[in-house]
Amino acid sequence: MNWTVYLSGEIHSNWRENIIENVNKEKLPIIFLGPVTDHNASDDCGVKILGHEENKYWYDNKGAKLNSIRTRKGIEDSDIVVVKFGEKYKQWNAAFDAGYASALGKSLIIIHENEFQHALKEIDAAALATVENNTQLINIFKYLITGKLDR
Repeated sequence: MNWTVYLSGEIHSNWRENIIENVNKEKLPIIFLGPVTDHNASDDCGVKILGHEENKYWYDNKGAKLNSIRTRKGIEDSDIVVVKFGEKYKQWNAAFDAGYASALGKSLIIIHENEFQHALKEIDAAALATVENNTQLINIFKYLITGKLDR
């Protein structure tokens, strides 16, 4: 059985690449989807494609709408949605993705350090698992796919 996993959340570290590398090492049958992680491309896509906007609200609005097409499609097509909250910046878009996935009834796994537990308690409550690191996430994937625990 192949699984499709959408990786949402912060774009300021290489957590996605680390997960994909470790899944490949374990030879787990997972296909990964995700947002555009090039911050400049994500911010500027609307005006680069649809035309310049003087007003920053409309500038951001164009980009957000284009990016949401990819995000919606990825979340809707996924079996599991993983949302990572990092230390840098507030990831409002990640919180929105978690809510959207939850509303669709997707299996939701949240990654964040323990220090953010209180701030993310409602999101954690909607998740089927909350982990602190990629190793815990990979172990969940291995268990779900093989039905076996590492001893």
